[in-house]
Amino acid sequence: MSFAHGPATIRLGDLEVPRLGYGAMRLPGPEVWGEPTDPARAKATLKRAVELGVRLIDTSWFYGPHVANRLIAEVLHPYASDLVIACKLGGQRLPDKSWAAFARPEQLKVGLEHDLRELKRERIDVVHLRFMGHSGVPLLESLDALVALQKEGKIRHLALSNVNAAQVEQALARTPIVAVQNHFNVMGGGGALARQTHSVVDDPEAVLAVCEKHGLAFLPFFPLGVGALGKPHAALDAVAKRVNATTAQVALAWLLARSKVMLPIPGTSSPEHVEENWAARTVRLSDDDVRVIAAAARS
Repeated sequence: MSFAHGPATIRLGDLEVPRLGYGAMRLPGPEVWGEPTDPARAKATLKRAVELGVRLIDTSWFYGPHVANRLIAEVLHPYASDLVIACKLGGQRLPDKSWAAFARPEQLKVGLEHDLRELKRERIDVVHLRFMGHSGVPLLESLDALVALQKEGKIRHLALSNVNAAQVEQALARTPIVAVQNHFNVMGGGGALARQTHSVVDDPEAVLAVCEKHGLAFLPFFPLGVGALGKPHAALDAVAKRVNATTAQVALAWLLARSKVMLPIPGTSSPEHVEENWAARTVRLSDDDVRVIAAAARS
């Protein structure tokens, strides 16, 4: 079956990947902490994702911490020449399992060295700077530090995460950016759930519009609502029944239909769910389906 909505691939600078990737956040144990409960299954998930055709893997040293990267290297290194690995910097995990900023220039350098070493890479393809408003470090100060590391040859392309539309424009005025990774899903764009996950973004639609304007890839994290899709959702359920797909597949298909710059990166530690997510690329929604689901998301 052919790709159902928009272009099948998208560019990240000089790199091109299918318009559905894989997020490694679910590889570690519960709460994104420690070793996976089933290491063999986690490794099988990575292997199956690449077998299916996934060519973008999104990860970070602080997933685990130090767990997701290690599993990726154990399973996939040496990497296929067309496999793109994206990382994010700017955060860290504390011993109490909380998330905290790690965005000062010297901290970003430490984080990048973690990623390079753990992934067995000399250069990371795409590095997202995750902005955490409570860090006390201005976005552009952190961005300048990554630009310096890029000039050293350790980063191929720069990207942003958890930013608003004005910040995207500010960053673009400073240096080339290839992507933005923000909270966005069918459960309500970047609304209430985004605020529960340290988002400082008030208007996710405005950020998407800026990405469309400049041709930047938009990577919606938590594209399946962190399990929220397991709850009844009338619009999704009705469409899923009509098109003979799961609600998760419809949610991903809606994102792909929503914008040609959309590049979802659903995460899972299940090979079966990877297969289900990948098949969402072929789920065709009507224009009415897209509008009805969008209206439900705004309500």
